[in-house]
Amino acid sequence: VFGKDITLILILNNLSFDHKTVKVDMSASTILYTRRAVAEILKATTSVDLGSKQGKHIRLKIPYSYYGKYLTTDKRIQVTALCEVMHMNGLKLLVEKTIILEDTNIIIKIPRRVVVNKTVTLEISYANPLPEPVNRCILLVTLMNQQVKIHLAKLAARERSKIYFEFTPRRIGPLQLQVDFSCDKFSHIKGFVTIAVAPA
Repeated sequence: VFGKDITLILILNNLSFDHKTVKVDMSASTILYTRRAVAEILKATTSVDLGSKQGKHIRLKIPYSYYGKYLTTDKRIQVTALCEVMHMNGLKLLVEKTIILEDTNIIIKIPRRVVVNKTVTLEISYANPLPEPVNRCILLVTLMNQQVKIHLAKLAARERSKIYFEFTPRRIGPLQLQVDFSCDKFSHIKGFVTIAVAPA
């Protein structure tokens, strides 16, 4: 989840009866959705001895403090592990994993029944997932082809807050409400909901 430390486990298994030593070069980079690297955030090398038919786990931790300021709006991190079996004529195996960090920051609550031409009050809850305070918080609400920009108070570390938003639907059928939350430390955390508007 965005704002939290990331823990990964690499599992190495020796399928043969021979003892093996494996050198593992691990790295992690923030990337765009096109897979283009933005910044390298972690590099580590370790060596593992594997006995006959033995398996071992290698734990890799990426703290938020390593990736936070380098993350793009795509919220993607690519982790690679190059495993080289020593004394095996340079036998190598490359393991790659792309992590897409989830947002759980926007929660939109709507009444059970929404009726045309009747004013509705929505509850929009938003949060700072980071272990540090954020400033210049802005909520952009898009509904019925109109955008409303709301300037919010700063949020402490891990703080959640909410606002109430009123509108009057002018036609029956589905309406999509989109919420976009930005601040000085991150941008474009989105939430959306489809509202079914019933006849009066």
